[in-house]
Amino acid sequence: MPLLGAHESVAGGLYRAFDRIEKVGGESLQIFTRNQRQWNPAPLTDEEISLFKEAHGKSGYIPVASHASYLVNLATNKKELLEKSIASLVLEFERCHGLGIPYVVMHPGSHGGDGIEAGLSRFVAGLDRVYENSGRAVTLLLETTAGQGTGLGSRFEEISYIIEHSEFSRYLGVCVDTCHIFAAGYELRDAVGYARTMTELDESVGLHRVKFFHLNDSKKGLGSRVDRHEHIGHGAIGLEGFKNLLTDQRFNDLPMTLETPKSDSLIEDIENLQTLRSLL
Repeated sequence: MPLLGAHESVAGGLYRAFDRIEKVGGESLQIFTRNQRQWNPAPLTDEEISLFKEAHGKSGYIPVASHASYLVNLATNKKELLEKSIASLVLEFERCHGLGIPYVVMHPGSHGGDGIEAGLSRFVAGLDRVYENSGRAVTLLLETTAGQGTGLGSRFEEISYIIEHSEFSRYLGVCVDTCHIFAAGYELRDAVGYARTMTELDESVGLHRVKFFHLNDSKKGLGSRVDRHEHIGHGAIGLEGFKNLLTDQRFNDLPMTLETPKSDSLIEDIENLQTLRSLL
């Protein structure tokens, strides 16, 4: 079965995320290794790395991914922002290498009005510089997006372009966000629509590239191009859409994490995970 989990807070220390994922009964985890709204976060300390690795071991080494900073935009035409984005992602790769986190999840960024082709070309060039500068074999997972504004990655073909044109394609994979692809116009709710969506994904990027899922219902409808996450079964996708995915044996054993709204009590994660498991 899929390894169901959630994005959890690292408040109080990175290792605390494992306490939280255990509390909600998760089998996979996503975190921010540093504040996602800061360009120059403090480097990891030896103690942080040691505590994290110890907690990871106690968890049974559940799959873990880090989500890159929302500030990073490798598709920008602004030189200063590009240089800061490259430096930020290099540091993210360094942190994940030190912590033993194999995956960094990242949105493909925004072309800023210059057009999809120009944005994708700049993204590839920037990403290749990140790998050249870091020298780390961390796997970058390109996250599918909803298509808001000038954002890239809402079409599978755009993800495919990045993978095909990067000199480091061997290190690239895909993170599929259910809310995002649904808002981008890919059907999930019925068996025929779901099958068509996965066929398109397979033909564009290859299902073997899919390493991670974000499980989020959508506040808005199919093709709305609006990124608004909702609790499982309470949005426009509905339970049947998630059942189609969870029972797809091609994705057995893959980590699938929630990014749904929650309070400090984490009760929402517990309830959403229970709902997902009931579909199995």
